[in-house]
Amino acid sequence: MKIALAQLNYHIGNFNANGEKILNALLKAKKDGADLIVFSELSICGYYPHDLLERREFIEKAIAKIEEIAKHCIGITAIIGCPSINKASRGKNLFNSAWILQNGQVIDIIHKTLLPTYDIFDEYRHFEPNREFKTIDLYGKRIAVTICEDLWDEQPTSNEFAKSRLYKRSPLEELKKLNPDLVINLSASPFSYNQEDYRKNIMISNAKKYGVPIVYVNQVGAQTELIFDGGSMFISAEGKVVDELEYFKEDFRIIDTEDTSGSRVAPQTDTIENIHDALVLGIRDYFGKMNFKTATLGLSGGIDSAIVVTLAVRALGAENVRVFLMPSKFSSDHSISDAVALAENLGILYDTVNIQPMVDAFESSLSPVFEGLKADVTEENIQARVRGTLVMALSNKFGNILLNTTNKSECAVGYGTLYGDMNGGLAILGDVYKTDIYKLAYFINKDSEVIPVNTITKAPSAELRPDQKDTDSLPEYDILDQILFRYIELNQSPDEIIEAGFAEATVKRTVRMVNNNEYKRFQAPPILRISSKAFGFGRRMPLVAQFPV
Repeated sequence: MKIALAQLNYHIGNFNANGEKILNALLKAKKDGADLIVFSELSICGYYPHDLLERREFIEKAIAKIEEIAKHCIGITAIIGCPSINKASRGKNLFNSAWILQNGQVIDIIHKTLLPTYDIFDEYRHFEPNREFKTIDLYGKRIAVTICEDLWDEQPTSNEFAKSRLYKRSPLEELKKLNPDLVINLSASPFSYNQEDYRKNIMISNAKKYGVPIVYVNQVGAQTELIFDGGSMFISAEGKVVDELEYFKEDFRIIDTEDTSGSRVAPQTDTIENIHDALVLGIRDYFGKMNFKTATLGLSGGIDSAIVVTLAVRALGAENVRVFLMPSKFSSDHSISDAVALAENLGILYDTVNIQPMVDAFESSLSPVFEGLKADVTEENIQARVRGTLVMALSNKFGNILLNTTNKSECAVGYGTLYGDMNGGLAILGDVYKTDIYKLAYFINKDSEVIPVNTITKAPSAELRPDQKDTDSLPEYDILDQILFRYIELNQSPDEIIEAGFAEATVKRTVRMVNNNEYKRFQAPPILRISSKAFGFGRRMPLVAQFPV
C-alpha cells in the first residue's frame, strides 16, 4: 500500500486554512498515486483547542469541514483527526477521533483510548475514552488506527515516584488480538529537547514488541507555548526506521509499506540546534497565527536580550524588529557599545533613551516617603519598571509586540521585576536555563560573530547598582541550574538533591526562592516550551502553599 504522510502546520480554530492545507495535500497524494493519506491528531481544528471544545458551533464547524473534505476522497482514502460527538447517554460529550474518509463519505470513526492528563495535557477534561477495539480493512490490509498517547501506555521516567505505566489498558495489546497488518498513529506530540529520542524509542519498541509496522504522523508548528517538531516516521515490524520526515518544517512523503529495504531518515542534530530551531519556530508561529508582524524588546548589552533579538530577527526578519537601548548611570560603556554592535550586525532599527532623568524623578518624588531609609531593591526595581514602561510605550505606539527576555534560571528564583523586565507578550527564554543560554550564543556565532564576544564572556549583571553581579544574589549558574533541574524537571526533594552532593544551605535557599516566587510566574507571559517541565500549563503549583518548608 502506498501511504502519504502529511506533516502540516495547523492553526487552532482556523477551519478554512486547515481545510485548505488538508485538501491540497490530499489532491497531491492522489495525483502522486497514493492509496491512503494520513494527517495528524485533531488536524481539522488544531491541537489543543482547550475549552473551545465546549462550544457547539466549534464542533459543528469542525465536522462540517471534514464532511466537505470527504467529498474529495474519490480514488483515495484519508484518515484525519477531528473531534466527534459521543451519542451515548453518559460520559463526556466528545471523542478525540480519527475519521476515515472514502468514496466521498465518512466510512468509519476510530476514537482515542488513552487520554493524557499530565504535564501540558488535559484531554480527559473534554473527551470520553474509547472502550471498543476494532481494525479497519483498506486495500487488502487490516489496519489498527491509534491516536498519539495510545502508543505511549508505557513511558520512560526519570522520577522514582512516577509510574512508567500510567494506564490500566494497552490499546496495542488489545489491537494485537485482531492481527493487524499495520498500525497507523495520528499524533500531536510536542517538542522537548529530549523528546525526539524518547519518541523514536517508543515507536521502535512497539513495532518490535508487537511485530507490526507503524506509520506515525505528527504535526509541526507552534500553538502559543507548545511547539510541535514533526519527525513523522514509518517503522518496519523489525523496528527499523525506514522513513523519517523533516523536523520543524512541513513535509510530505509517500511511503510503500511493502518496501522496507531503504532508509530515508532526517539528519541528526544536537540539542542546542534543536532548541534554537524550536524557539525560532515558536516566535514565527506566534506572530503569524496572531496576525502580529513586528517585535520589540529592550536591548541591554547582556546575553539574554542578545539571544532573543537574534532569534526574533531569524523568525521575523530584521525589518520587523526594533529595539530600545535604555542605559542608566550604572550601565557600563561596554554594555551600550555591545548592544549597538549587535543591532548593527543584525541590521535592525534601534533607539537610545537614557532613563536616568526618569529614575531621578521617581526617586525625588518618593524621597519624602522614603526619608531616613536606605536604598535597596526598591530603587533597583524602579529602574526596571521605567524600562518596562518605555518598551511598552514603544509597543503601543508602533504596534510592536514586546518579547520577554527572562531565562528559566531567573524565572525559577524570581530574579526579575514584575511590571518591569517581566513585561511582554511572549517569553522566549523562560524554559532555557542560563547555562544553555551561553551554548545558544556560541551556536549562533558558529559561522561568524553575530553576538559580540564581550556579551558572552562578561559576568552577567542586571546593572541596577554599582559593580553588580548576578552572583551577588544567586549561586553560580552552573550550580544553580543543576539544582533547579533536579527540583523542577526531576521533581527531586531538597533532601535528595543534598544527598547528590550539593551544599545544604544552597539547596534550601534555592528551593525557597523557587517556591516563594510562584506568584510572579503566575503573572508572567506565556513561555515557549522546550523542556519536559516548563513553567505554565505544565507545572501547576498553588501560590499559597508552604511546602517544602
